[in-house]
Amino acid sequence: MQRLIRNSAKAVIIRDGKLAAITISDGREEWYILPGGGQNAEETLEKAVCREVAEELGLAVACKELLFVIEGVHGEAFHRVDLVFACEVLAERTGQKLQYDTDQVGVAWLDLATLNTQPLYPSKLRRPIMNYYEGKPYQTYLGNEEIGDPEVTE
Repeated sequence: MQRLIRNSAKAVIIRDGKLAAITISDGREEWYILPGGGQNAEETLEKAVCREVAEELGLAVACKELLFVIEGVHGEAFHRVDLVFACEVLAERTGQKLQYDTDQVGVAWLDLATLNTQPLYPSKLRRPIMNYYEGKPYQTYLGNEEIGDPEVTE
């Protein structure tokens, strides 16, 4: 069976020492993912991340530099490639009905000082996002993270 590759444009949005995140629930527990989603055909990554953030958070953003690339080779029906961009909030879209993704139950602002211990997935993003925020060196290509891998909390 040939598996498809799916590009996903994700956003790192930081405000007042906090990271914007999507709250996901399976009915038993909750965890967080970065806002963003799949890139459509003939849509640039920049447009994809701006569209997804507007739909999920109700924020108009400017897409800045590419920060991270992380893959999910197994565990889903497709090979996922997440391209994570720094984004700057331009405006809040008031009165807009948010378009939640499957299992999305809300929006959270996670404290960057303790991000490494919070359930943000893929967990390999936690420390590099903290390093980016703190002005420390960080690696751009984070490799593959599969379901069942040990959780990164350093």
